[in-house]
Amino acid sequence: MSVQVWGMMEAGVAALVAGLILVWARFREASSVGRALVLGPVFEATALAVFAAEHFLAARDLVRIVPPWLPAPLFWTYFVGAAWFAAAISFVAWRHVRWAAALLALLFLIIVATIDLPKVRTHLHERLFWTLTLREMAFAGGAMVLAGSMWPRGSSAGSMLVRVGRVIVALTMVFYRVQHLLFPRFVPGVPLSKLMPVWVPAPTLIAWFIGITLLLAGIGLLVPSSIRIAAASSGMVLLLLTVFFYVPILAMEIHSSLAVEGINYVADTLLFAATALLAGFGADQPRTAAL
Repeated sequence: MSVQVWGMMEAGVAALVAGLILVWARFREASSVGRALVLGPVFEATALAVFAAEHFLAARDLVRIVPPWLPAPLFWTYFVGAAWFAAAISFVAWRHVRWAAALLALLFLIIVATIDLPKVRTHLHERLFWTLTLREMAFAGGAMVLAGSMWPRGSSAGSMLVRVGRVIVALTMVFYRVQHLLFPRFVPGVPLSKLMPVWVPAPTLIAWFIGITLLLAGIGLLVPSSIRIAAASSGMVLLLLTVFFYVPILAMEIHSSLAVEGINYVADTLLFAATALLAGFGADQPRTAAL
């Protein structure tokens, strides 16, 4: 097993364990639905830690993603990795969350503006291009909701961040529902290019179930009375998908050349689960104190 594989897994496990320990007090104080939502930042931090480790351990591979017009591409690769790592620490320690989440959302939006949008003309009709672009937008949206929910009550800036971010997440879920319906042979959650493994029973039913879950959640996030339950239920479904679908795939690929890809799919789906949970923040519940 390579140093990169070990490093990515160790970073994720360390963030998850530390996050679960430090979130325990807030978890016990939360209501039934709130207990699911309060885990969102922990899962967000876990995925970000995995990607941060990848940026440091595979920088010379990832440097090709940096726009060619940016000078010192290796610096920007490390910079993004450091940003992921800093945000993960903030969410685990529950310190400076408002600014960490706001800057995280800004970074995702910069990635969309500098890497994804310049390719619109040449990739306009490609399914994968829009899946990836909306994925980054959804990740930004979840961070926007978290940041806005940490603003003082009555703040127009906070309310705007929550509303805009939640709409972005909801629209992405609805779009992904269509993808699951039209292309059920691809793995579910974030429907990328990986095909369903042959050992998966009833793959079409699984894809349709996840698609329907995302559709109902996307609609529910736009209805004030159902925001929290929509966020919690979809987040938990995506978490179960991560644990019982993508982790087994990773276990089968861990000693192959697909190990890094397998880790990325686990972290990517976990980040989407966290994004769904974050979309429920600020929905008529008491604000959770964070420094």
